[in-house]
Amino acid sequence: MRAVEAAFAGELARVQPGLSGRYAAELPGARAAVMGRLWRGLLYEPLPGLRAAGPGCVVLADGRRLIGPERRPYDVRDEPELLLDGRPRTHPAALLEALALPGTAALVEDLDNSVASLALSRAGASKEAPKTAEEHEQSVIDGHPYHPGCRNRPGVSVAEQLAYMPEHRPTVHLDLLALPARYCLVTGPWPFVDGDRLLLPVHPWQSRHVLAGLGFRPQATGALPARPLMSVRTLAPLDGGPHLKTAFTTRMTSGVRDISPGSVRDCVPLSDLLTTVAEQCGGPRIARYLAGAAGSVDGRPSADVSVMLRDPTPEPGPVLPLAALPTRATATWLGALARLLWEGALGMLAHGIALEAHGQNLLVVLDGDGRPYRLVYRDLADVRISPERLARHGIEIPPVSARLLTDDPAVLHAKLLGSLAATTFGSLISAVGRGDRAVEGELWHVVATAARDAAGVLPAADRAALFAERLPAKAHLLTRVRGTGDHWTSLPNPLLDVP
Repeated sequence: MRAVEAAFAGELARVQPGLSGRYAAELPGARAAVMGRLWRGLLYEPLPGLRAAGPGCVVLADGRRLIGPERRPYDVRDEPELLLDGRPRTHPAALLEALALPGTAALVEDLDNSVASLALSRAGASKEAPKTAEEHEQSVIDGHPYHPGCRNRPGVSVAEQLAYMPEHRPTVHLDLLALPARYCLVTGPWPFVDGDRLLLPVHPWQSRHVLAGLGFRPQATGALPARPLMSVRTLAPLDGGPHLKTAFTTRMTSGVRDISPGSVRDCVPLSDLLTTVAEQCGGPRIARYLAGAAGSVDGRPSADVSVMLRDPTPEPGPVLPLAALPTRATATWLGALARLLWEGALGMLAHGIALEAHGQNLLVVLDGDGRPYRLVYRDLADVRISPERLARHGIEIPPVSARLLTDDPAVLHAKLLGSLAATTFGSLISAVGRGDRAVEGELWHVVATAARDAAGVLPAADRAALFAERLPAKAHLLTRVRGTGDHWTSLPNPLLDVP
């Protein structure tokens, strides 16, 4: 047992000893799950000091060889063991330490945290079938299907994970921070006020670990009960109303989960823009941001003291995030989903909006027979916007952050295709096919047919990119090693590899 795993075990024995046995039993599976994600990254990302040398082999700069099972880039599969120069390795963090690749010390820590937190998530997750929309969100236990830091939660103790993380189905009691309105950045009509002060809902973890150090003290603690959605920092109040996206300033997966002042400024006008485009091209329903607010630190709006209010998107049927979709889907069911996804996403791209269409940002509304019939898109801050394309369709861009704007087709293609094809469809088909290559091929054929049917709205260059030999995909390991910005690799296009 590695040090982080042992520390988790020790704290769990103090705060919830009834879970200790289950946590220990889940550790081997958690190691294998993170190892599988790591193996995929080592095979397919351009990491310094490493090169692929075959379907199941990578070679280090010093000549050592790492051997494992053949793995297609879209496989979601555990790997209990890899061989480094013939020696079995069963822990992903220990393996990465042994590889000694440049710049990976922080990534080793991430893998240790990811394994321990994933074992805790599996041990403490509810075993009851989800019934409500919130429970479907909370049913995604393992996090990102391809990111080795899928459950990386540094700075969040075992007790805090049990109290706040969605897979444990807790009720989280948010604090209220009162700040003079004149010192706050506000976008949209802010509903929580107390005289000349704004009341900002704050996650209790943020109050304890971040705001206290900034000199802030909540006016009311535990005043607003809510349920966390798939993202721990976005919560649905028990009494209904807008969802609350709060700052939770620690690195989860590979990003720090604060809310930038730019996102607060953008949230309402960006919602207006995306809604306009979606209505014009038949795109998904947009879960609009209704308002945003940020308190000031040292005279400037702070990403640590920010919150946004989001449309809860009520619908008559069940609403599931893509990451929570059933894994026993038929080809007919997947075909209906693929048509919705491609038509909505490619229509938006043709008009000038590249969505980050992964399993957390896209929701699927099911009809009375459990079939997909509508899409909802949420979490707008990572879209990319083409001013030139929007202008061709007579749409004016509101004032939004410059980082969102680009006419570079490569950036637009990476944003959309790197999420929708490389992550969303890949992980769903792998989960449904369960390693049966014939079944997976049939499902990719269904998805590719839907893509071809929807691609007529695209300019020729976009169609060529959609059906190119390779598609962009995020390089999760390389992004963590480099430390800044997103980094990319390319993968064989599965839309071409069909019967």
